[in-house]
Amino acid sequence: MELKYVPNKAAKNLKKGIGNKGEKTYYIGVIVTRAETFETDPFFSELLHVIETEVHRSFCILSKVWYKPVLSDKKRCKRENLDKILSDMENETDVEINGVIVIGNCTGQALACIQKHFKNVVSINGNPSDFLVDEVVCDGEKVASIAVEYLLTLGHTEIGYVGECQEEARFRGYLNTLKKHGIEFNPSLVYETKQTEARDFEVMDRILGSESIPTALYCANDILAVGLLKNLARSQNRYFHISVVSSDDIEQAQFTKPMLSTVSLPKTDMGRFAMMLLLDRINGKHSDKVKIELNGKLVRRESCRNVQDLIDYYI
Repeated sequence: MELKYVPNKAAKNLKKGIGNKGEKTYYIGVIVTRAETFETDPFFSELLHVIETEVHRSFCILSKVWYKPVLSDKKRCKRENLDKILSDMENETDVEINGVIVIGNCTGQALACIQKHFKNVVSINGNPSDFLVDEVVCDGEKVASIAVEYLLTLGHTEIGYVGECQEEARFRGYLNTLKKHGIEFNPSLVYETKQTEARDFEVMDRILGSESIPTALYCANDILAVGLLKNLARSQNRYFHISVVSSDDIEQAQFTKPMLSTVSLPKTDMGRFAMMLLLDRINGKHSDKVKIELNGKLVRRESCRNVQDLIDYYI
Protein backbone atom coordinates (compact mmCIF):
# COMPACT_ATOMS: atom_id res chain seq x y z
CA MET A 1 0.00 0.00 0.00
CA GLU A 2 1.36 3.39 -0.98
CA LEU A 3 0.99 5.93 1.84
CA LYS A 4 2.11 8.92 -0.25
CA TYR A 5 4.36 10.45 2.44
CA VAL A 6 5.84 13.82 1.42
CA PRO A 7 9.39 14.46 2.74
CA ASN A 8 9.54 17.41 5.14
CA LYS A 9 12.14 19.78 3.70
CA ALA A 10 12.62 21.65 7.00
CA ALA A 11 13.28 18.37 8.84
CA LYS A 12 15.77 17.25 6.17
CA ASN A 13 17.59 20.58 6.39
CA LEU A 14 17.67 20.42 10.18
CA LYS A 15 19.32 17.01 9.99
CA LYS A 16 21.91 18.49 7.62
CA GLY A 17 22.44 21.45 9.97
CA ILE A 18 20.75 24.00 7.70
CA GLY A 19 18.26 26.57 9.06
CA ASN A 20 15.01 27.84 7.57
CA LYS A 21 16.76 30.61 5.67
CA GLY A 22 19.56 28.44 4.34
CA GLU A 23 22.01 29.34 7.11
CA LYS A 24 23.91 26.65 8.98
CA THR A 25 22.17 25.55 12.18
CA TYR A 26 24.39 25.67 15.25
CA TYR A 27 24.05 23.62 18.42
CA ILE A 28 24.35 25.73 21.57
CA GLY A 29 25.08 24.61 25.13
CA VAL A 30 24.52 26.58 28.33
CA ILE A 31 26.49 26.15 31.56
CA VAL A 32 24.90 27.60 34.74
CA THR A 33 27.56 28.00 37.42
CA ARG A 34 25.73 29.52 40.39
CA ALA A 35 22.75 27.17 40.70
CA GLU A 36 22.33 23.48 41.47
CA THR A 37 19.04 23.14 39.58
CA PHE A 38 16.52 25.12 37.55
CA GLU A 39 14.65 26.05 40.75
CA THR A 40 17.62 27.22 42.86
CA ASP A 41 17.52 30.88 41.84
CA PRO A 42 14.77 32.37 39.62
CA PHE A 43 17.21 34.91 38.21
CA PHE A 44 19.12 32.21 36.38
CA SER A 45 15.96 30.49 35.14
CA GLU A 46 14.63 33.85 33.87
CA LEU A 47 17.92 34.59 32.10
CA LEU A 48 17.98 31.06 30.68
CA HIS A 49 14.51 31.63 29.24
CA VAL A 50 15.78 34.77 27.48
CA ILE A 51 18.74 32.86 26.04
CA GLU A 52 16.49 30.03 24.88
CA THR A 53 14.34 32.57 23.02
CA GLU A 54 17.42 34.13 21.39
CA VAL A 55 18.78 30.72 20.39
CA HIS A 56 15.52 29.83 18.64
CA ARG A 57 15.27 33.28 17.05
CA SER A 58 18.72 32.71 15.56
CA PHE A 59 17.58 29.38 14.04
CA CYS A 60 19.90 27.49 16.37
CA ILE A 61 19.21 24.60 18.71
CA LEU A 62 19.65 24.67 22.48
CA SER A 63 21.23 21.26 22.80
CA LYS A 64 22.10 21.00 26.50
CA VAL A 65 21.91 22.90 29.80
CA TRP A 66 24.39 21.95 32.52
CA TYR A 67 24.21 23.06 36.16
CA LYS A 68 27.79 23.09 37.48
CA PRO A 69 28.28 25.23 40.63
CA VAL A 70 31.72 23.68 41.07
CA LEU A 71 32.93 25.96 38.27
CA SER A 72 32.33 29.08 40.38
CA ASP A 73 34.04 27.73 43.51
CA LYS A 74 37.78 28.44 43.59
CA LYS A 75 38.56 25.87 46.29
CA ARG A 76 36.55 23.10 44.64
CA CYS A 77 38.12 23.85 41.27
CA LYS A 78 41.55 23.20 42.79
CA ARG A 79 40.41 19.94 44.39
CA GLU A 80 38.38 18.38 41.60
CA ASN A 81 39.34 17.11 38.16
CA LEU A 82 37.88 19.82 35.93
CA ASP A 83 39.15 18.18 32.78
CA LYS A 84 37.15 15.05 33.56
CA ILE A 85 34.06 17.09 34.46
CA LEU A 86 34.19 18.90 31.10
CA SER A 87 34.95 15.69 29.19
CA ASP A 88 31.90 14.03 30.74
CA MET A 89 29.81 17.05 29.75
CA GLU A 90 31.01 16.74 26.14
CA ASN A 91 30.08 13.07 26.09
CA GLU A 92 26.54 13.78 27.26
CA THR A 93 25.56 15.21 23.86
CA ASP A 94 24.86 13.36 20.63
CA VAL A 95 25.96 16.32 18.49
CA GLU A 96 28.98 18.59 18.38
CA ILE A 97 28.35 21.72 20.44
CA ASN A 98 29.27 24.74 18.29
CA GLY A 99 29.21 27.28 21.10
CA VAL A 100 28.63 27.64 24.83
CA ILE A 101 27.12 30.42 26.94
CA VAL A 102 28.27 30.41 30.58
CA ILE A 103 25.75 31.98 32.97
CA GLY A 104 27.18 33.14 36.30
CA ASN A 105 30.60 33.82 37.72
CA CYS A 106 33.27 31.30 36.80
CA THR A 107 36.85 30.89 38.02
CA GLY A 108 39.69 31.59 35.62
CA GLN A 109 40.82 27.97 35.92
CA ALA A 110 37.33 26.75 35.00
CA LEU A 111 37.02 29.16 32.06
CA ALA A 112 40.34 27.95 30.67
CA CYS A 113 39.15 24.35 30.92
CA ILE A 114 35.81 25.18 29.28
CA GLN A 115 37.67 26.76 26.35
CA LYS A 116 39.79 23.63 26.05
CA HIS A 117 36.70 21.49 25.51
CA PHE A 118 34.38 23.95 23.73
CA LYS A 119 35.80 26.13 20.98
CA ASN A 120 33.46 29.15 21.19
CA VAL A 121 32.57 30.53 24.63
CA VAL A 122 30.70 33.60 25.88
CA SER A 123 30.23 34.39 29.56
CA ILE A 124 27.43 36.37 31.25
CA ASN A 125 28.62 37.41 34.69
CA GLY A 126 29.05 40.03 37.38
CA ASN A 127 32.75 39.46 37.97
CA PRO A 128 34.67 40.49 34.80
CA SER A 129 37.08 37.78 33.62
CA ASP A 130 39.82 40.14 32.38
CA PHE A 131 39.18 39.14 28.76
CA LEU A 132 39.68 35.40 29.20
CA VAL A 133 36.59 34.92 27.02
CA ASP A 134 34.00 37.07 25.28
CA GLU A 135 31.66 38.32 27.97
CA VAL A 136 28.56 40.32 28.76
CA VAL A 137 29.07 41.96 32.15
CA CYS A 138 26.78 43.69 34.61
CA ASP A 139 29.50 44.61 37.10
CA GLY A 140 28.59 43.33 40.56
CA GLU A 141 30.54 46.08 42.34
CA LYS A 142 28.57 48.78 40.54
CA VAL A 143 25.28 46.95 41.13
CA ALA A 144 25.99 46.76 44.88
CA SER A 145 27.05 50.40 44.96
CA ILE A 146 23.71 51.50 43.47
CA ALA A 147 21.83 49.60 46.18
CA VAL A 148 23.95 50.79 49.11
CA GLU A 149 23.97 54.40 47.87
CA TYR A 150 20.17 54.27 47.90
CA LEU A 151 20.14 53.19 51.56
CA LEU A 152 22.57 55.99 52.39
CA THR A 153 20.26 58.59 50.80
CA LEU A 154 17.56 57.34 53.19
CA GLY A 155 19.82 58.13 56.13
CA HIS A 156 20.99 54.59 56.95
CA THR A 157 24.54 54.08 58.17
CA GLU A 158 24.10 50.78 60.04
CA ILE A 159 23.85 48.75 56.83
CA GLY A 160 24.23 44.98 56.89
CA TYR A 161 25.27 42.66 54.07
CA VAL A 162 23.72 39.25 53.39
CA GLY A 163 25.33 36.89 50.87
CA GLU A 164 28.58 35.28 49.85
CA CYS A 165 31.81 37.18 50.51
CA GLN A 166 34.77 35.27 49.04
CA GLU A 167 35.62 36.42 45.50
CA GLU A 168 32.23 38.17 45.39
CA ALA A 169 32.05 41.46 43.47
CA ARG A 170 28.85 42.56 45.21
CA PHE A 171 30.50 42.25 48.61
CA ARG A 172 33.41 44.37 47.37
CA GLY A 173 30.92 46.94 46.11
CA TYR A 174 29.24 47.04 49.53
CA LEU A 175 32.58 47.57 51.30
CA ASN A 176 33.86 50.18 48.84
CA THR A 177 30.66 52.23 49.02
CA LEU A 178 30.76 52.38 52.82
CA LYS A 179 34.44 53.38 52.65
CA LYS A 180 33.69 56.07 50.06
CA HIS A 181 31.27 57.70 52.51
CA GLY A 182 33.58 57.41 55.49
CA ILE A 183 31.49 54.75 57.24
CA GLU A 184 33.56 52.36 59.34
CA PHE A 185 33.11 48.71 58.38
CA ASN A 186 31.40 46.65 61.09
CA PRO A 187 32.09 42.90 60.60
CA SER A 188 29.19 41.99 62.92
CA LEU A 189 26.78 43.36 60.28
CA VAL A 190 27.98 40.87 57.65
CA TYR A 191 25.85 37.72 57.43
CA GLU A 192 27.76 35.41 55.13
CA THR A 193 25.60 32.72 53.56
CA LYS A 194 24.95 30.82 50.37
CA GLN A 195 22.68 32.84 48.11
CA THR A 196 19.57 30.66 48.31
CA GLU A 197 16.19 31.17 49.99
CA ALA A 198 16.69 28.04 52.10
CA ARG A 199 19.32 29.86 54.23
CA ASP A 200 17.10 32.80 55.20
CA PHE A 201 15.69 31.33 58.41
CA GLU A 202 19.22 30.83 59.71
CA VAL A 203 20.25 34.36 58.68
CA MET A 204 17.22 35.96 60.33
CA ASP A 205 17.92 34.10 63.58
CA ARG A 206 21.47 35.47 63.50
CA ILE A 207 20.20 39.01 62.93
CA LEU A 208 17.59 38.82 65.69
CA GLY A 209 20.08 37.30 68.09
CA SER A 210 22.90 39.79 67.50
CA GLU A 211 23.74 42.68 69.80
CA SER A 212 24.20 45.10 66.91
CA ILE A 213 21.11 45.07 64.67
CA PRO A 214 21.28 46.96 61.35
CA THR A 215 18.60 49.43 60.29
CA ALA A 216 19.01 48.27 56.69
CA LEU A 217 20.23 45.26 54.74
CA TYR A 218 21.73 44.87 51.30
CA CYS A 219 21.12 41.33 50.05
CA ALA A 220 23.42 40.11 47.30
CA ASN A 221 20.48 38.69 45.35
CA ASP A 222 16.70 38.85 45.32
CA ILE A 223 16.02 35.29 46.41
CA LEU A 224 17.78 35.99 49.72
CA ALA A 225 15.77 39.18 50.18
CA VAL A 226 12.47 37.42 49.40
CA GLY A 227 13.12 34.92 52.18
CA LEU A 228 14.21 37.60 54.63
CA LEU A 229 11.05 39.65 54.02
CA LYS A 230 8.94 36.56 54.73
CA ASN A 231 10.77 36.11 58.02
CA LEU A 232 10.52 39.80 58.89
CA ALA A 233 6.75 39.55 58.42
CA ARG A 234 6.71 36.79 61.04
CA SER A 235 8.54 39.12 63.44
CA GLN A 236 5.92 41.88 63.30
CA ASN A 237 4.89 41.26 66.88
CA ARG A 238 8.37 42.45 67.83
CA TYR A 239 7.81 45.83 66.14
CA PHE A 240 10.88 44.91 64.17
CA HIS A 241 11.56 46.86 60.98
CA ILE A 242 14.56 46.73 58.65
CA SER A 243 14.85 48.30 55.23
CA VAL A 244 15.84 45.70 52.61
CA VAL A 245 17.27 46.26 49.13
CA SER A 246 18.81 43.68 46.82
CA SER A 247 19.92 42.96 43.25
CA ASP A 248 18.53 41.18 40.14
CA ASP A 249 14.80 42.10 39.97
CA ILE A 250 13.31 38.63 39.61
CA GLU A 251 9.58 38.37 39.00
CA GLN A 252 8.88 37.51 42.66
CA ALA A 253 10.27 40.89 43.75
CA GLN A 254 7.00 42.53 42.70
CA PHE A 255 4.88 40.25 44.87
CA THR A 256 6.61 40.32 48.26
CA LYS A 257 5.03 42.19 51.18
CA PRO A 258 6.30 44.85 51.17
CA MET A 259 7.31 44.86 47.50
CA LEU A 260 11.06 44.54 47.17
CA SER A 261 13.32 47.43 46.17
CA THR A 262 16.12 46.08 44.01
CA VAL A 263 18.67 46.84 41.31
CA SER A 264 17.23 45.50 38.06
CA LEU A 265 19.62 43.77 35.67
CA PRO A 266 18.84 44.00 31.93
CA LYS A 267 18.25 40.27 31.39
CA THR A 268 16.85 40.65 27.86
CA ASP A 269 19.88 42.63 26.67
CA MET A 270 22.26 40.28 28.49
CA GLY A 271 20.87 37.27 26.65
CA ARG A 272 20.60 39.05 23.31
CA PHE A 273 24.17 40.39 23.34
CA ALA A 274 25.57 37.05 24.53
CA MET A 275 23.97 35.23 21.60
CA MET A 276 25.11 37.94 19.19
CA LEU A 277 28.72 37.65 20.39
CA LEU A 278 28.61 33.86 20.26
CA LEU A 279 27.33 33.71 16.68
CA ASP A 280 29.85 36.35 15.64
CA ARG A 281 32.69 34.26 17.07
CA ILE A 282 31.37 30.98 15.64
CA ASN A 283 31.30 32.59 12.21
CA GLY A 284 34.86 33.92 12.57
CA LYS A 285 33.80 37.58 12.52
CA HIS A 286 36.10 38.58 15.41
CA SER A 287 39.22 37.14 17.02
CA ASP A 288 40.03 39.46 19.96
CA LYS A 289 38.15 38.98 23.22
CA VAL A 290 35.17 41.33 23.50
CA LYS A 291 33.48 42.68 26.64
CA ILE A 292 30.05 44.32 26.59
CA GLU A 293 29.21 46.05 29.87
CA LEU A 294 25.60 46.78 30.81
CA ASN A 295 24.28 48.77 33.76
CA GLY A 296 21.80 47.94 36.50
CA LYS A 297 18.95 50.29 37.37
CA LEU A 298 17.44 50.94 40.80
CA VAL A 299 13.78 49.99 41.13
CA ARG A 300 12.25 51.73 44.17
CA ARG A 301 9.39 49.83 45.76
CA GLU A 302 8.17 49.55 49.36
CA SER A 303 10.80 47.60 51.28
CA CYS A 304 13.01 50.60 52.16
CA ARG A 305 12.13 53.44 54.52
CA ASN A 306 13.85 56.60 55.60
CA VAL A 307 15.72 55.85 58.81
CA GLN A 308 13.86 58.67 60.59
CA ASP A 309 10.55 56.94 59.90
CA LEU A 310 11.54 53.72 61.65
CA ILE A 311 10.05 53.15 65.09
CA ASP A 312 12.22 51.92 67.96
CA TYR A 313 12.97 48.25 68.24
CA TYR A 314 11.18 46.36 70.97
CA ILE A 315 12.72 42.96 71.28
